[in-house]
Amino acid sequence: MERVFEISQAQDKQAALFHRLARSGSLLVALSGGADSAYLAWASHRVLGERALSVTAISPSFPACDREQVEALVSVVRLRHEFIETRELENPLYSANRADRCYHCKDELFTVLGGLARSRGFAAVAYGINADDAGDFRPGHRAAAEHLVLSPLLDAGLTKVEIRALSRLAGLPTWDRPASACLSSRIPYGSEVTPQKLAQIERAEAELREMGFRQFRVRHHGDLARIEIAPEELPRALDPAVLREMGRRLRGAGFLYVALDVDGYRQGSLNAALKVVG
Repeated sequence: MERVFEISQAQDKQAALFHRLARSGSLLVALSGGADSAYLAWASHRVLGERALSVTAISPSFPACDREQVEALVSVVRLRHEFIETRELENPLYSANRADRCYHCKDELFTVLGGLARSRGFAAVAYGINADDAGDFRPGHRAAAEHLVLSPLLDAGLTKVEIRALSRLAGLPTWDRPASACLSSRIPYGSEVTPQKLAQIERAEAELREMGFRQFRVRHHGDLARIEIAPEELPRALDPAVLREMGRRLRGAGFLYVALDVDGYRQGSLNAALKVVG
């Protein structure tokens, strides 16, 4: 849950963040295009200039709409930026989709970014975990610690709501972007991650985005697509004509059955099965 804050306190934390970034000397920033990583990329660029490089990893689990968000951000902020490829799907420990899937994803990411940083002479790699994330199930943070990846937003105590407010003040187009995650997070633990499933999810979510929905997930349960829609958007989704259109579009994406989750969108909903899958 996002916390109440005072903008002056957020600005004090931003000043502390700038100080930490300056001390790093040079930095390679993992940029996914979400609000947190975008704010960190902007802050690093502002403090370090050409001594900061933002890098976005492309793989089958990274949706095209997120790449477009990154490209828009880079254009607006004029970040020094590059795309690279990661190959986490080639790791059977990742594709098996156990509870530690995110660890193997981040291990691949930070291995690639670490090698790039060393070859380019950057002092460190950083990523955008924030203070609110610290209490969540985050196996990727273990990979970050093992690779000595910095977490400047977490160290500065910045929360999600503060990052959004500061991003808005900075004029970043990502300040109110809905929470995002890799496409693999739509597949229940224990169900194999495949390029075919990821492509199907991406197509299905593109259909809902085209219908004007903003915050949602399409969870992949084999032949069944379970749609989670933000509570404020559920009334529209429950309109019979809209339901029929959603069903038509998602069956066109390859699903046999389409269900609307009555509980709506909630971040990390598939984590409820961790006690079963382990």
